[in-house]
Amino acid sequence: MAARPVAVVTGASAGVGRATAVALAGRGFDVALLARGEAGLAAAAKEVEGAGGRALSVPTDVALWEEVDAAAERVERELGEIDVWVNNAMTTVFAPLIDTDPADIKRATEVTYLGQVHGTLAALRRMRPRDRGRVVDVGSALAYVGIPLQAAYCGAKFACRGFFESVRAELIEADSNVTISMVHLPAVNTPQFSWCKTVLPNHPQPVPPIYQPEVAAARIVEIVLDSRRSTVLGSWNRLIVGGSKIAPAVFAHFAARTAVDGQQTGEPVEPDRPSNLYSPVDDGDAWTARGQFDDRANGVRDRSFVASLPQQAVSLAKALAGTMAFKAGRTARRAALEAQINAGSTAGRPDQEVGA
Repeated sequence: MAARPVAVVTGASAGVGRATAVALAGRGFDVALLARGEAGLAAAAKEVEGAGGRALSVPTDVALWEEVDAAAERVERELGEIDVWVNNAMTTVFAPLIDTDPADIKRATEVTYLGQVHGTLAALRRMRPRDRGRVVDVGSALAYVGIPLQAAYCGAKFACRGFFESVRAELIEADSNVTISMVHLPAVNTPQFSWCKTVLPNHPQPVPPIYQPEVAAARIVEIVLDSRRSTVLGSWNRLIVGGSKIAPAVFAHFAARTAVDGQQTGEPVEPDRPSNLYSPVDDGDAWTARGQFDDRANGVRDRSFVASLPQQAVSLAKALAGTMAFKAGRTARRAALEAQINAGSTAGRPDQEVGA
């Protein structure tokens, strides 16, 4: 009997990572699960085994290269040669930039961006000599459009996209049979909104339309199988990504005017709310792939996108008007600055004779 292919999934203890690990097991893979929380990993491993795959739980902080490299060594020793590596691990802090601790930005970047760098490097060091294997990076529409309250996450995801493009170019130049792909996800109903650090007064939420993690996992597995360059999940997500290329100013204003309220439920943050920024929220069976927004999340079709079209159209119209007003104000601001510069230049020159 041929050995089953081996996949590694980071951030596999909950959310999209956990759903992806289970989906891969259901498609014939043995799966190594990397995350920090041992109880969460154990619970995810049971689901992988229930889906028919062997599971190997490897407690790993993807922000640390030594731990990622050691995890890859263990996977190849205990499960077999790595065929697929899915870079999914992330964390963030919900906060206006001015209220964000620089250390929190550093940590979110180390996990979300450097975690993908470390995973890719560990995978390629093993795949390139064999000239086979696939790396799949989990991206976001927020790798194209920055939104308020998410500077740490948006910055990291923009960096992930640039890193992905560079690595892909290197593989093409080398005529390698190793591939790297990127899946840009929409808002997903995962536990991150219950455990990522926040300084907001109200509970964080995904901005609708919201998808279930199993939908995201299905797309990731699809990309694992066909190795296309990149894909964007969700109609609204595709509009955001495409629109940001054609009319970046309009979509910047759209994000500015809609995302602050859109990222909060209206319910106050619980005083004992956990945070996984620096240590895992390791409650095992208390967390699954899904978060608390089941009643608002999509299945396969973009139902919530269609339902929200009238509201989104109004918001886009307001964003367009805001862009036009901003451009009009830009002329006035430039004139004021030039007047200040000219006044300063005149004040700094010695008096000249009339008629000189």
